[in-house]
Amino acid sequence: MKAAPFEYTRAASVGEACELLARHGDAAKIIAGGQSLVPMMAMRLARPGWLVDINEIPALKFIKIEKDIARMGACTRQCVVERDQTLAARAPLLAQALAWVGHVQTRNRGTVGGSLAHADPCAELPLVAQVLGARMVLRSGSRTRSLDAADFFAGPMATSARADECLEEIHWPIWPEKRTGSAFTEISVRHGDFALVSAAAQVALDDKGRCARAAFGLGGAGGTPLAFPKIAERLVGTKLEDSDVRDAANTAAAESEPGNDLHASAEYRRHLAGVLAARALREARERARSP
Repeated sequence: MKAAPFEYTRAASVGEACELLARHGDAAKIIAGGQSLVPMMAMRLARPGWLVDINEIPALKFIKIEKDIARMGACTRQCVVERDQTLAARAPLLAQALAWVGHVQTRNRGTVGGSLAHADPCAELPLVAQVLGARMVLRSGSRTRSLDAADFFAGPMATSARADECLEEIHWPIWPEKRTGSAFTEISVRHGDFALVSAAAQVALDDKGRCARAAFGLGGAGGTPLAFPKIAERLVGTKLEDSDVRDAANTAAAESEPGNDLHASAEYRRHLAGVLAARALREARERARSP
């Protein structure tokens, strides 16, 4: 199939993009890498009347490492993030997740902000944002506001961004603890396909080898990517023994709400959720223990 008719404008600045969004309202859609939007348009699952192209806005392409956050422009290519060794050392979960995103070709064009704004509950970067508690900076005209990931993701393919807002920056928290480990894993029909279920985890250990901080979550197990801060809090103070990890993973799986489709039943996805959450937590633990 071919996309339904639409108008196209290339914005030269964030301000111009916001003005176009305000002018055309719900009929307008931002396009950056287009790795998700264009196929949906071709299948007529999405029918925007206007496309606002933000690819040529330099202000949306940057990575800046600060003391406790990594700031990133929304149009930063996924391949740039994947290859940034300084960023990988400070926020390793990002690079680990990107290894599972599509293929080399899609990461060469796909943008970090585009994946987050698309809000696919099976996608890798929204899960990382949810687990780490990333903040989204949204621009509307001359005003900006920020939302935590938990408030940004509103449902399947839906965010809390208003029709006249453009995602401008993403702030990824950097954990200060020295003994920090993270891990990302998923199961899909083929590598690069949408995940049936994915899991991400990050843990920090104190000098005695006990858990000082923990975060983990699941993708493909609900209408949005899921994080489990209350369950993770129970791991603090433990030595992250396999029994501790298993209990946390199984509790999270029980709280998940996966759906059924032709690829897998809800029951199978819930089983995978427990297995993968435990696997991610164990791998994160071992990386935190490594010198």
